Amino acid sequence: MMEEGKFERTMELFSAVWKEMPGHPGVEENFTNALEGLKKNGDEALRQGRPEEAGKRWTATLRFLSHPALKGKSLPYSKTDLKGSIDKLSENLMEKGLADYRQGRLEAAIATWRQILAYDPAHDEAAKSVKTATTQLENLKKLPPPPAGK
Repeated sequence: MMEEGKFERTMELFSAVWKEMPGHPGVEENFTNALEGLKKNGDEALRQGRPEEAGKRWTATLRFLSHPALKGKSLPYSKTDLKGSIDKLSENLMEKGLADYRQGRLEAAIATWRQILAYDPAHDEAAKSVKTATTQLENLKKLPPPPAGK
């Protein structure tokens, strides 16, 4: 399953097995590699210009960092590093959305802010920005078109 790049699903399966059989040797042996694969998947998504996917992978990695199968194992990154990467990604997307918003590209701004909400549904600033821009867009659509020839 890990060969297919489906690291998040693998992590979920490992967690389910661990819950039934704590200390399962197969899970203990492969958990770290699967988690690192999930993190690298996020890194690669960002390099390929897919920030929403990067955010989803990193958030999933963060979720599994406290799993007991990792006890005593060292990873090449910390929870703080990962959280910092997610926060920086969100900050960059907020700025991109704001730039679109200021240029009057409301749909583009909304789409950008929704990328944040895809991996961080509790991101208040993105949620408020989507709501505000959506309301403005709806109000603009209600305006009558300008008279012809002017």
